[in-house]
Amino acid sequence: MPTLKDLLAHGTDADAAISAPGRPPLTHGGLRAQIGATLERLNALGLGRNDRVAIVLDNGPEMASCFIACASGVASAPLNPAYRADEFEFYLSDLNARALIVARGSSSPAIEVAAKLGVPVLDLVVAEGAPAGAFTLEPRTAIAAAAAAAPGYAQEGDVSMVLHTSGTTSRPKIVPLSQGNLAASARHIAATLQFTARDCGLNIMPLFHIHGLIAGVLAPLTAGSQVFCTPGFNALKFFGWMDEARPTWYTAVPTMHQTILARAAKNADVIARHPLRFIRSSSSSIPPQVIRELEEVFKAPLIEAYGMTEATHQMCSNPLPPAARKPGTVGRAAGPEVAIMAEDGSLLPAGETGEIVIRGPNVTAGYESNPKANAEAFTNGWFRTGDQGVMDAEGYVSITGRLKEIINRGGEKISPREVDEILMDHPAVAQVVCFGMPHPKLGEEVAACVVLREGAQATERELQEFVGQRAADFKVPKKILFMPEIPKGATGKLQRIGLAAKLGLT
Repeated sequence: MPTLKDLLAHGTDADAAISAPGRPPLTHGGLRAQIGATLERLNALGLGRNDRVAIVLDNGPEMASCFIACASGVASAPLNPAYRADEFEFYLSDLNARALIVARGSSSPAIEVAAKLGVPVLDLVVAEGAPAGAFTLEPRTAIAAAAAAAPGYAQEGDVSMVLHTSGTTSRPKIVPLSQGNLAASARHIAATLQFTARDCGLNIMPLFHIHGLIAGVLAPLTAGSQVFCTPGFNALKFFGWMDEARPTWYTAVPTMHQTILARAAKNADVIARHPLRFIRSSSSSIPPQVIRELEEVFKAPLIEAYGMTEATHQMCSNPLPPAARKPGTVGRAAGPEVAIMAEDGSLLPAGETGEIVIRGPNVTAGYESNPKANAEAFTNGWFRTGDQGVMDAEGYVSITGRLKEIINRGGEKISPREVDEILMDHPAVAQVVCFGMPHPKLGEEVAACVVLREGAQATERELQEFVGQRAADFKVPKKILFMPEIPKGATGKLQRIGLAAKLGLT
């Protein structure tokens, strides 16, 4: 089984690997040298394979190269730079971090927390005029370090990335991902999207999240492609970046795609100048109406994929043309084996609804120090995703809902996604998220947050009648909130669980 070192050897020395706005690019040869030098530095500071190194850096080329370097020889633990001190204390303690990497000059609350916990802080230093992604590491204070117990590049079974689940309903769980998991996932995604050295991806995804790290950065680099690393999603700058990067593709979550669409008409010339080979969407479901609009505007296929942290991102994907894309599905198995499981653990035939389960080389071996969660998550060697779905005769998977998100209205089970898609057909609706709100007698009732299109108008009653003409009465939202934007989690994903409490509907 190849390691990241093996996969990252594919890029031609002189070809650009990592680029960024207004910066000279780092070549594939330069990236390999950067990884080697970083690991030597970490090993000299006593940090080796399986040691947890937390990374708190803003989006950009150094975050990308630092993650890849750490994942190649220690256990990288990227954390959201927007966390508060209490959150950093939880994560650094829970991870048992051996070091924390921050940008020189950073005043992140993580630094004070690290000092309190006795975790050494390493400054990431970028020299004036350095290529995008080139850096050195300097300890903030002297470290009395012995040589690393396990130096050098990671082997297949070593833990190479540690992330936490989002923990919307419970304490976040630690997901250790091995070198083998990362390498397998990078290969699966590179094969699905047919990356070559001619490709350039415009990365707008956050790099503390599995989607951006694996699909946005690691997979294309293993195929010798270039990645243009932005400071994070900014709709006002997106088309300017397109002109500078001249990308062949980008990946994003649906809310980002919808924001890009809203500005696309004014940037038709930029889109025409830089025809994309494809657009990718993942992390939450994208309404078929938005797929249609994106494909019309960009004249490129939209490839919807399905991923999760425990699978090192990708599980299913719609294929590139000429194979069939089926809007409304997340495509076919694209890496691991995928099946539909009944409540009793048996596997269901095509056309029957159950829980989506996976197994394969990209799937975590299990949550860390959490036997209860592992007993619930694995059945007969299959990992249970927690998503409800159905597979058709050709192997295309449709997600019918998150099992925990299914609204139980007095025994009637309602998939919030179904109501989302009906509301998205209303001409005044730009974005929507349906969710369950508490009800004293029924247990739960349907509610919705709606963002209207610019200049459009609609009333709660009008939208309720619109849904009522297309679905049973019990599926009609009893409460519709009109908002300027949909409340989202840190990675831009819509989070139905806990939304009622967040909006004061409890």
